[in-house]
Amino acid sequence: MHTATGTPIDPALVAGARGGSESARAALYTALATGVFTLVRRILGSESLAEDVLQDTFVEVFTKLEELRDDAAIAGWVRRIAVNRALSHLRSSWVSKRVDWAPEDFQALASATVPHSDCARLEAALDALPHTARAVVWLYDVEGYTHQEIADLMGRSVSFSKSRLSRAHASLREYLGANYRSADIEIANEGTELCVGRLKTI
Repeated sequence: MHTATGTPIDPALVAGARGGSESARAALYTALATGVFTLVRRILGSESLAEDVLQDTFVEVFTKLEELRDDAAIAGWVRRIAVNRALSHLRSSWVSKRVDWAPEDFQALASATVPHSDCARLEAALDALPHTARAVVWLYDVEGYTHQEIADLMGRSVSFSKSRLSRAHASLREYLGANYRSADIEIANEGTELCVGRLKTI
């Protein structure tokens, strides 16, 4: 099951947005934009790219609202569009080059001055992961996607998703040591510490 998408959206708001109401569209954007931005920021590791994907996502959302069959499911539908758009960035030629492991990233991280809180350390470690690995970690551990779903989204095999997750967990354990375990971890969420999920070791 995927991560909960927050407060339910009033279907009447969705209907208004579908009908072209600018106020309804603005309200829908306000209700969902923060969560969508955080999601794509975690996948892409870049605020500027996340801003671009956020805007592209809502252009697609408002263009395709007629295709939404269950207005109560709007939040999950929007997040799926955002994930697809974020992953399309990862498949682009300039980003996808960084898919091989880079141990020096974690060596440099270990020698750098990093805040000592668990949240800050986890943030730094996640940001040091290769783009594809970070995306798999976030989708599987936090968003609740299955390996099959991740494989389908990325156009890769299930074994690819599993191996990326396994290697990412190994690198996170290497950096975080005993503090990295199967437990609820508070992750800094755009400046606010918010428990958003469970990072699991497998």
